[in-house]
Amino acid sequence: MVHALVLNATYEPLCVVPARRALLLVLMHKAIAVEDSDLVLHSAKFAVRAPSVVRLMRYVRIPYRGPVPLTRRAVFVRDGGRCVYCGTTATSIDHVVPRSRGGAHEWSNVVSACRRCNHVKADRTVADLGWRLRPPEEPSGSAWRILGTGRSDPCWAPYLQAHGGESIAGAATA
Repeated sequence: MVHALVLNATYEPLCVVPARRALLLVLMHKAIAVEDSDLVLHSAKFAVRAPSVVRLMRYVRIPYRGPVPLTRRAVFVRDGGRCVYCGTTATSIDHVVPRSRGGAHEWSNVVSACRRCNHVKADRTVADLGWRLRPPEEPSGSAWRILGTGRSDPCWAPYLQAHGGESIAGAATA
């Protein structure tokens, strides 16, 4: 299924919706298409390209933005899909301070790791092994909510970068 990025009137990323929903927003004059996708939707009388990015006509106030949800997919996006210990492709998540030693399941204690490093580390700490690790941080900003879903399109990168910093641009295309 093809998805579209929905931007607020101020170009702030809000959410991801199915392409059909994005087209309905455009047809009901609630949004304008900023970029089109390759998908062509057909009706009985005409065919139209589905939008890939839409911008709402009116500003939508978001009353509360809580922390970015901690999910496996979001951890992989934050770490660029690479093992933080050796740099190879990550296949699992690892607790820096193992849960068996009182480590919490929170952003500052969870990193992406390859199977080998996760197995070697086991229930030891990074200090026990003599490994070095830059402390992981909790991502913030509206763009991380989009990237954490795992749905992304390369044409969304400029809109996510504008509201989330340079580190997101690489993650959006990864």
